[in-house]
Amino acid sequence: MVENKSIIYLDNAATSWPKPPAVWEAMERNMRESAANPGRGSHAMAVKASRVLFEARKRLAKLFRIANPNDIAFTLNTTHALNLAIQGLLKPGDHVITTTLEHNSVRRPLEALKRKLGIEVTYVSTDVQGKVNIKEVEEAITSQTKLIAVTHSSNLLGSILPVEALGEIARRKGVKLLVDAAQSAGVLPIDVEAMGIDLLAFPGHKGLMGPQGTGGLYIHPNLELEPLMQGGTGSKSEAPEQPNVRPDRYEAGTQNTVGIAGLSEGVSYVLKETIQAIHEKEQALTFELMEGLQSIPGITLLGPAIGEERTAIVSFLLKGVDPSEMAFLLDQQFGIAVRAGFHCTPLGHETAGSFGTGAVRASPGYFTEKSEIVSMINAVSEINRTLNSGR
Repeated sequence: MVENKSIIYLDNAATSWPKPPAVWEAMERNMRESAANPGRGSHAMAVKASRVLFEARKRLAKLFRIANPNDIAFTLNTTHALNLAIQGLLKPGDHVITTTLEHNSVRRPLEALKRKLGIEVTYVSTDVQGKVNIKEVEEAITSQTKLIAVTHSSNLLGSILPVEALGEIARRKGVKLLVDAAQSAGVLPIDVEAMGIDLLAFPGHKGLMGPQGTGGLYIHPNLELEPLMQGGTGSKSEAPEQPNVRPDRYEAGTQNTVGIAGLSEGVSYVLKETIQAIHEKEQALTFELMEGLQSIPGITLLGPAIGEERTAIVSFLLKGVDPSEMAFLLDQQFGIAVRAGFHCTPLGHETAGSFGTGAVRASPGYFTEKSEIVSMINAVSEINRTLNSGR
């Protein structure tokens, strides 16, 4: 219930909801008991706040198989983490390989550095189902290639990219691998060492079930980035330069301790439930939604076919109905929350053939009920009958 109205929430690809009770309970407890500056004092509240951050790092390190928790820098979100990775690594003359599935959080920083620094960017195409040709990626590598930057899962198509295979290529060619885990953190297994990931950008507010305003970047211990910001860290305050010690080097200013307290509990919940259980449930709901929508005349589903591995994202078009109109009617008449438009991935829509219109995106989550999937299918069917009967 939201404002005393029943709601079916199918916008988990943007922000997961609801959150496990332990998440908001931890945030309230932090505000009451340890709302001091972490790393900025030796008094009891400041020390307790520091412990909140370290415990969150330990849980994230366990989830992503990271050896040293201090190799995780907290950020505001995935976009912040991606900008830290891209702007902190690339220099004039560098070459980057990415794909046509990328979110603007990858594309725009790359295009900005293309203008400012003269870096070169190669966009490797994928097919309409979001599958990338590994051979094309390898063939695109030159002597100037510094970075391969890819999404783990498309936020439009739900397709899962072969990160481990790309990591093997990157290692063999001496290239760094940056993975955008916006749609995979908390729902797909991630092992940074086994997968050859040098930089992992992740959100706190999606699959990790934490609050908005949280996220992070894993930075391989052998890799140094230029910080996005310079400022107070609570360490080496006598020095005029930003300290080299991690994670302080990348975390200038007061951290979002209350948000990270919630994120820590979200990660704990994911660890307890297990990635496998979460993915299996979400995928089952996704296939059920796809099967139901596919039975409606005029529906076009985007991304991998039913039965193929994907994350819980179902983007679709209904002939004769604008996606924004569909989303509006679902919300106003049926209390169903979805997202319509271009989802910050215009290249993805060009790949899928939906650039002219955008698409409707429904994204179930771990707390979605089967009855809600049925309600969504029935609602789309009714909208189709109502709008297309007189056209």
